Amino acid sequence: MNGLMPNQSTAVSSRAIPTEAGIGLRGPHMEALLQSLPAVGWLEAHSENYFGGSGVPLYYLLRAREHYPVSLHGVGLSLGSTDPLCRSHLARLRDLVDQVQPGLVSEHLSWGSVSDIHFNDLLPLPYTEEALDHFCLRVHQVQEALGRTLLIENPSSYLRYRHSTIAEWEFLNAICQRTGALLLLDINNVFVSAFNHGFDAQTYLRAIPATQVAEIHLAGHSLKQFEDGALRIDDHASPVCEDVWALYRQSLQWLGPKPTLIEWDAELPPLPELVDQARIAQDCLDNLSPPDRGIRS
Repeated sequence: MNGLMPNQSTAVSSRAIPTEAGIGLRGPHMEALLQSLPAVGWLEAHSENYFGGSGVPLYYLLRAREHYPVSLHGVGLSLGSTDPLCRSHLARLRDLVDQVQPGLVSEHLSWGSVSDIHFNDLLPLPYTEEALDHFCLRVHQVQEALGRTLLIENPSSYLRYRHSTIAEWEFLNAICQRTGALLLLDINNVFVSAFNHGFDAQTYLRAIPATQVAEIHLAGHSLKQFEDGALRIDDHASPVCEDVWALYRQSLQWLGPKPTLIEWDAELPPLPELVDQARIAQDCLDNLSPPDRGIRS
């Protein structure tokens, strides 16, 4: 390997995420990306894949960081869990943030651990005042530890709690208002959950203030048939479907242009196919009519 290994001191400054289309950085694409340097606006990396302060994955991330702005997207803090916040996990995240200096740092509106047992899933919260108070406290703790504004991503879900009393979009808005956090608005997740739970995706999206949205995610999903009905599954294993592209274009009219990421995590295609998906998103951003770019409040 050439250049600095990641446990050596490197002075980097934070580079803002541009209002352009980017792609999720995945291990199998690392070499091809660094060799071809495709025309994408930025990269997003899963934080937990680069913990430890050294190693080959972090070496490649820092090399990619020389060419593209980078955001860090976490999947393991379990912000909604009632377990104590994992301070060792948070310390590793803080060290990675200090080293990479990402333009954005994000996590999920979810939980994934109980009694020190960790699940390989992002599980939904009950949307109650008690859960809202708890989640906001955790966001405050993370933001204080990182010295950063945190982005919170809306989940995809397949079941709901009967005793939820707050609509998901109202829950997200309240988190932002109480903590100063911003939103990572996943359009595919809204589409999936709207189908699974029978609410209107446009109602959800129109309820989100544009000033609270700092990033958008797009991904593929699948439709599964079961004996008692169908579910859309957020599997990130296929191209973005046309219905989600249509919802994204509508959302840009309401929200204005936002940094947009293509996520693809399973059954990875060759890198050029992922870049082609980003190019579609970039075309949507480029063709957004100027009169419709106003920020809603």
